[in-house]
Amino acid sequence: MENLSFLIDGIKALFETGGWKYVVMWAIGGLLIYLAIKKDMEPTLLLPLGFGTILVNIPFSGAITQTVEEVTTHGPLSTLFDAGIANELFPLILFIGIGAMIDFGPVLSNPKLMIFGAAAQFGIFFTFCLASLFFDLPDAASIGIIGAADGPTAIVVAQKLGSKYLPAIMVAAYSYMALVPIIQPPVIKLLTTKKERLIRMPYEGKNISKTTRILFPIIITVIAGLVAPSSVALVGFLMFGNLIRECGVLDSLSETAQKVLANLVTIFLGITIASQMEASKFLVWETLLILGLGLFAFIFDTAGGVLFAKFLNLFTKKKMNPMIGAAGISAFPMSGRVVHKMGLKEDPQNFLLMHSIGVNVSGQIASVIAGGLILAISGGFSAFVG
Repeated sequence: MENLSFLIDGIKALFETGGWKYVVMWAIGGLLIYLAIKKDMEPTLLLPLGFGTILVNIPFSGAITQTVEEVTTHGPLSTLFDAGIANELFPLILFIGIGAMIDFGPVLSNPKLMIFGAAAQFGIFFTFCLASLFFDLPDAASIGIIGAADGPTAIVVAQKLGSKYLPAIMVAAYSYMALVPIIQPPVIKLLTTKKERLIRMPYEGKNISKTTRILFPIIITVIAGLVAPSSVALVGFLMFGNLIRECGVLDSLSETAQKVLANLVTIFLGITIASQMEASKFLVWETLLILGLGLFAFIFDTAGGVLFAKFLNLFTKKKMNPMIGAAGISAFPMSGRVVHKMGLKEDPQNFLLMHSIGVNVSGQIASVIAGGLILAISGGFSAFVG
């Protein structure tokens, strides 16, 4: 009977404290779980994020820190958030794993692919300007970085700038990463002709020396640090992971970083992000606007890469398949694979994988540098206004 009384009290509390909001958040959590299991969309991230969303939206949930009648109870998810997200630790550690996964061989074989990574970041700055019409500068800058489809960078930028919309920004960034196979193909098809999508690009791989592979992450870190000092931590952890991969003396550590470390941190990251998805914080009109602006940035970045490739084709004798420009976003390796599959669908003998992956890893570097530039611009503007 006592348990039944607790259940009845819980149901009463649910509807007395805006219960419909909790139900909506349960539905959102259920949708994320469905996408993870049924559609296999980033299950390592979306499954813990979805379950965590349900977990924190139970009235008086012990999973998060709450104060009831002047009594504060500390929840484990809030503790994890303070320990791993508030100080940017989880995103940076995840970058080590991502760096260990990346093979920069295609980029080193064809360095001009790096310009596509830069071109595909234009949507970030355009959305930054657009979002500034609706939000304060720190929030607008944090929203703009969603377009990179780079969850860790979005978290670090939003956290450093103190954005009050961190939960919505995190969910938007990771959701759009997972939805790359759905969002990008229509945009690419809209901006390209059948003839352009049929352009073949034979891969002329070069033998990249071990010395070059080792020096590359070191040089990139130094250059990025000089261009955008705020990006040093982001670029540095990413390149450190790649250095572990390429040095040749830490193979077991490289394999651990790629699999165990990356997966473990992603799981913790997902369920920790959920600690911020309380109904009172998430179900506000600003969240819908952020999701819309994030989608705009993502589409604009995709379009920017494709249109830049089409522009270059006007001046080059050897034409490039403009679809590879879309892989310049940071969603590695999903975007590169999407472009490759689209190429095979148009022509079963057209293998774009190495080119698209080369552009994709360039986008990974460019998005991190763009995040540093956003931080620098925001800091400089704030100082000017102050």
